[in-house]
Order: sequence, then structure tokens, then C-alpha cells
Amino acid sequence: METDKKGNSLPSSGRGRVGLLWRETKDYLTITLGLMAYALGWTLFLLPYQITTGGVTGISAIIYYATGIEMQISYFVINAAFLAVALYILGLKFCLKTIYSVSVLTFFLDVFQEMMKNPETGELLQIIGPGQDFMACVIGSIFCGVGIAVVFIVGGSTGGTDIIAAIVNKYKTITFGRMIMVCDIVIISSCYFIFEDWRRVVFGFVTLIIISVAIDYIVNSARQSVQFLIFSKKYEEIGEAVLTEVNRGVTILDGTGFYSKQPMKVLCILAKKSEAIHIFRLVKDIDPNAFISQSNVVGVYGEGFDQIKVKSKKK
Repeated sequence: METDKKGNSLPSSGRGRVGLLWRETKDYLTITLGLMAYALGWTLFLLPYQITTGGVTGISAIIYYATGIEMQISYFVINAAFLAVALYILGLKFCLKTIYSVSVLTFFLDVFQEMMKNPETGELLQIIGPGQDFMACVIGSIFCGVGIAVVFIVGGSTGGTDIIAAIVNKYKTITFGRMIMVCDIVIISSCYFIFEDWRRVVFGFVTLIIISVAIDYIVNSARQSVQFLIFSKKYEEIGEAVLTEVNRGVTILDGTGFYSKQPMKVLCILAKKSEAIHIFRLVKDIDPNAFISQSNVVGVYGEGFDQIKVKSKKK
């Protein structure tokens, strides 16, 4: 039998290829949805109210406010340089998703801006009314934060400073949101030289904070892991089902019932929290009388989970 990249067995090469293709397809669909939310946050709420934030999109917005050059043009040009760095450090897979993300986001920004332009003046419509800058700041930030987080969860990037955050996160235990905040302070502060209005700078920092909090909350929630202890006489069937259908490793522990003094097998499984419902359904279908213990774990490090990002001391 073949094994996947996590060391788990696959029932057949055809099934393994189909499963891999389906996972990749879901990743790109998820990235597309995240980018759509991000582009909507900008074109519906931030750009019409002249609010900026960090990253290459923030730089592109400042260029748009100062010169009138549409945001997607400068965004695409600036990101071309960052992609070379991503290819060298983060690898081909990350770079392919980044190229896809930059291209799709450029497309969405262009389409949504055309849809939201006032046909008479050519300016973007303020859909929640004039003078609602703060409300637009909050709503737009939530859209952008959710969009970036969704893209990050499947290993993608919206480009720009997101790439820098992903590079640092690869080697250090610094969250995406915090790293992006550090990178973007200078960009937001620079918008003062365009508007000469500290209120715009404050809005920019509020936007940055909301985006960072949304990213950390969603990404950390998606990375939560759980541990299962499953007691069942049909442990072999359950273990095989979890191995092949959930694609998670299974460890068999030897146990002894204290009352019955009979030997028994216990399955120990570490999985993502999002996979818990799938495991419960498998166990119920195979053995409705199985005893299951589920517990949250602080962190799981190793193949298939998070990487250990601390430097070891070498003698």
C-alpha cells in the first residue's frame, strides 16, 4: 500500500491521487472566496471613504488617493517583486498559490471597482452613506481580516507584506497578525503626507488592529487540535477508517479493564478540531457502543500539524 506525505497508508494509488486533487481544488476555491471577501472590503468600504491600511494594498490605496492610478495596477506591479522572494524562501507550492492569489485579487479589485463607480462622476459609491467613515472602517476591516485569514489557512497569501509575515512565521513563533502589524505601521503613518489629516492615520491604525485581531482569531481557531481516546472491540475497523478517510495517524495502546481484568485496545488519535465531527461519524457507523474521550490539546507539533520553530542548542 502507498503512503501519503504524513506517512499514512492509502488504499490505492488512484484514490490517493483523487484525494490529493480534491484537496488542492478545495484550497484554491477557499482562496478565491477569501480574496473575494478581501476585495469587497476594500471596494465597498475602505476606498470610497479614503481609508488606508498596511501592506501593498495600503501602498496601492495611497497611490490611488494621490495620483488616481487605480489600485489594482500598482498592487500587481509591486507584488511582482515579492513573488521572486516567495519562490526562493517559501517554495514553489506557496509561490503558485501566491501568483494565483495576486492575479485573482487584481481581477476582483478591477471588477468590483467598475461595479461600484458612479456613472456620472466616476467616483466610488459610498453605500452606507456620507460621513460614515468609522462604520466603513470597522466593516471593511472585518471583511479584509476574514478574507486574509481564510487565504492563510490553506497556505496561500494575498502578496506583499503577507509574504514577509509568512516567511517570519516559518522560522519564528510570531503570529501572522502581529507580524503584519509591525510591517505596516510605517505605511499607515505615511498617509498623513497625502491628506495632512491625523484622523486618516487613526482610521488606518484602527483598520490594522481589527484586521490583525480577525486574522489571529480565525487562523488560531482553525489550527486547534483535539485528542481522541477510543475504546472499542472494533478498534481495527475504526483505525483503518480514520487512517484512510480522515488521513490521520492512529496509535494502538494496550489497556486492562480494572473491573473485568480483561485486556483491551485503546486508539489514540490526534486530529484538527475541524476533523472531529468526521471521526465521530465514522466511529458511530462502525461501533455505536464505542466509548470515546475527546480533549483539547494546547499544541501538536510534527508532520501534519504545526512545525517546531525554536532553535536547538548544538554542542
